[in-house]
Order: sequence, then C-alpha cells, then structure tokens
Amino acid sequence: MLKRVLHHIQSQVAIKQAAQREYDLHQKLLRHEAKIGGKLFGSIPHNHRRDFFCLDRHTWIWHEESVNNQGERVVTTTRYNIQPNKVLKSQNNSHYQPVSFKELENLYHATQEYKKRVHDEIYSLI
Repeated sequence: MLKRVLHHIQSQVAIKQAAQREYDLHQKLLRHEAKIGGKLFGSIPHNHRRDFFCLDRHTWIWHEESVNNQGERVVTTTRYNIQPNKVLKSQNNSHYQPVSFKELENLYHATQEYKKRVHDEIYSLI
C-alpha cells in the first residue's frame, strides 16, 4: 500500500514538474518573440525597452519603456483586441477605442513582418 502511495506522489510531482517546464519554456519563447517584435521598427535606443508580440489569437501587445530627461521611467502599453469585424485598442489600461484605418494598416503590416521574423529566427530552426 505504501509503495502505491509513494508511486502516486512521485507521479504527481513529475506531472507538476513537466507542466512547470512547459510553462517556463512558453514564457521564454514569448519573451524572445517580444524582443524580435520590438526590433521591427529599428534599433532600440539605450535605456529603452520595446516589445511587440502576439499574446493570444485575439490580442497583440506593443510595450515601450524609457527614461525621460528627468530620469523618470515612462511606460506605454498598447493592447490591440482583434475582433471579427473591428480592431480595438487600449493604451495603459484605458477604455478600448476603434483604431483608424491607417493604424489598422500599420498593425497588419507589423503583424505580418513579426510572424515572418519569428518563424525565421525561432521556429524554422526546430
């Protein structure tokens, strides 16, 4: 009986460890994809961070951090919500607003380039 209990505990621990490894790998890949996406629009200045990535099927994130002339950290996060008949955006957790046609065009081109670069730099190697 004790042997079965120990085996069950070991199995549960192994399952949790595998799930944690999978989660950690997913997070690392997402961070790497975000860095690739951040470079879509040129080099990133010193003391600046830029990420652009696909969070899920319906959400794209554009995140920028920098330090202004007063030494203050400035953060802007834009979340694009892709819906069947429109695209909405929210900046810094504000209310969602429809995007302009020009911004929609720019977003489309950015997502296409992102997908290409991420595939070429990460997934084509697997």
